[in-house]
Amino acid sequence: MSSLQQRIGRGRSTQVMIGTLAASYLRLVWKTSRFEFDPPDIYEAVEVDLPAILAMWHGQHFMAPFIKRAWHRAKVLISRHRDGEINAIAAQRLGIETIRGSGGRYDRKGGVGAFREMVDALAQGYTVALTADVPKVSRIVGLGIVMLARESGRPIFPIAVATSRRIELSNWDRSAINLPFSRGAMVGGKAIRVAPDADDAALESCRRAVEAELNVVTTRAYALVDRSAKDRHHA
Repeated sequence: MSSLQQRIGRGRSTQVMIGTLAASYLRLVWKTSRFEFDPPDIYEAVEVDLPAILAMWHGQHFMAPFIKRAWHRAKVLISRHRDGEINAIAAQRLGIETIRGSGGRYDRKGGVGAFREMVDALAQGYTVALTADVPKVSRIVGLGIVMLARESGRPIFPIAVATSRRIELSNWDRSAINLPFSRGAMVGGKAIRVAPDADDAALESCRRAVEAELNVVTTRAYALVDRSAKDRHHA
């Protein structure tokens, strides 16, 4: 790619255009698809624990903005890199406020500031959503999210969203591009609570619990949509 093409790709107007188109596309997927919730009373079950920390796997998070109900206050952590800027624009177009930085490390990429912003947002009544993977390491939860739970006193709820029609990429996070006219599933897991005095061993135990529960809800979400698609195919 030429330097001119790179500059155009980094330009604010290009980022706004792509982010806006991405938001419009995700709305199309949402409006043309039929989603079920598992458990069916998921909103009632978690209401008493709001604000909360929502944990997702990277690459499986594109439909996450639609989890939010109109009266919920929510923010999402998005990295500061170029693609992150496009994601932030898309999130804002979908009514989600953003916090910029890295959730995996607090000593670089704005991590320290982002951590404090997340703690403050939770204290102000915002639910905070973030991908839990170690940066560039798929399906391994980092310590950042459990440290956030320890500092804020708020529970972590692992969540997964899947659609029957999708394109699965072979990149590091196994991204699933959700397609319109799908059957979808939004699955919520058990709350993981981290004690305010949790030591390193306790943090590691909670980290493993988040990782295990994320795998459970992800497997469940895909089983629901793929089973439904298979049933329709053989009907």
